[in-house]
Amino acid sequence: MSERPLARTDVSPAVAWLRTPAAIRERCHQLLELGLAGKLTHFRVEPSRLSAVVDTVLAVTREAYPTLDIPLHSRWRHFDAGGVRRVEELEARLKGVSPEERARAKLDLAVVSVLLDAGSGPKWRYREQGGGTWARSEGLAVASFRMFMDGVFSSDPDRPLRADSEALGRLSLDALARGLQVTESNPLDGLEGRLHLMHGLGRVLPRPGTLFDLVVAQGRSVRASELLGHVLEQLGPIWPGRVMVDAVNLGDVWPHSALGPVEGVDALVPFHKLSQWLTYSLVEPLEEAGVRVVELDGLTGLPEYRNGGLFVDLGVLVPRDARLTSEALHPSEEPIVEWRALTVALLDRVAALVRGRLGMSAEELPLGKVLQGGTWAAGRKVAAEARPGGVPPIRVDSDGTVF
Repeated sequence: MSERPLARTDVSPAVAWLRTPAAIRERCHQLLELGLAGKLTHFRVEPSRLSAVVDTVLAVTREAYPTLDIPLHSRWRHFDAGGVRRVEELEARLKGVSPEERARAKLDLAVVSVLLDAGSGPKWRYREQGGGTWARSEGLAVASFRMFMDGVFSSDPDRPLRADSEALGRLSLDALARGLQVTESNPLDGLEGRLHLMHGLGRVLPRPGTLFDLVVAQGRSVRASELLGHVLEQLGPIWPGRVMVDAVNLGDVWPHSALGPVEGVDALVPFHKLSQWLTYSLVEPLEEAGVRVVELDGLTGLPEYRNGGLFVDLGVLVPRDARLTSEALHPSEEPIVEWRALTVALLDRVAALVRGRLGMSAEELPLGKVLQGGTWAAGRKVAAEARPGGVPPIRVDSDGTVF
């Protein structure tokens, strides 16, 4: 496959590099090496505890997937929460449309749902009509799925199964709150932030599903890192109040003083968590439409509170200050940047150890499947055993646009 740029060619080399998974890995592993040397301010790293993490991940994986036929970690797993075959319901509604239009519709759903997926907070719940009650990521998935099926994101009543700029742009806070069942007694963290992302999405794309056309215009095979590049280029302008480099909003990128002066590019640690979560979630619809997504291990682990909480709860990451486990911190604060960076780097190590124990290769068990098997579920299980309601060991003051 020919080499193609990951993002726009009219951005500076620094911006282009900070948009790559290679940059994420390099900066996160730099911080892990400092942590292993005892040179980080906020966390002590205990590598001897990694075996406990691997044991837990393997136990959870074998319980959920006894044949080790593990799907990719993506939003599509959450749509079928509770064993309800909601995706089949979508497929039935899309019967008769072309494979290309089916892919656009599924990308519309995936993009909108992922952008609504940042942490819900501990109190919010979604009650599905005629069904169960769901919380956190599954609740947000089911809620956004039902809104999509009801045509909330489409401006064309005759074509409800789509999202378009007109409907996204006119979406009101009240309408979003109704769709997500938000009330004073059922509060959702970051509702306004989520609305900001919907409006931003409406400004940058005529419909999210046009990402399909952008990809296939360059061929029927795409590297996962290239796919992330498309996502970051197209959605970059929607992220609020973030670090700017060469007049470009970088999104989920934050400084850490251990890497250099915080005003400089060398100190910046990119994560692109929601963008990578979205990229993982685009793979299946694209492949159903005949587009091969290769080199999945080019993407990194997701630095969110389930994966990160797993390392804290099992003693790999030890906070140096008790404040980290008692106060909610903003994503920009250095302890959170440090925690997330160490999580990304440690997920690479865990994936290698899990593969070694299972005798599987990176091609057989890419990182995205280790996450699904895997680290995310293990983080939730350990948190549920440690604290009421399964709250994470470290709390982040979410604005609905990062976690």
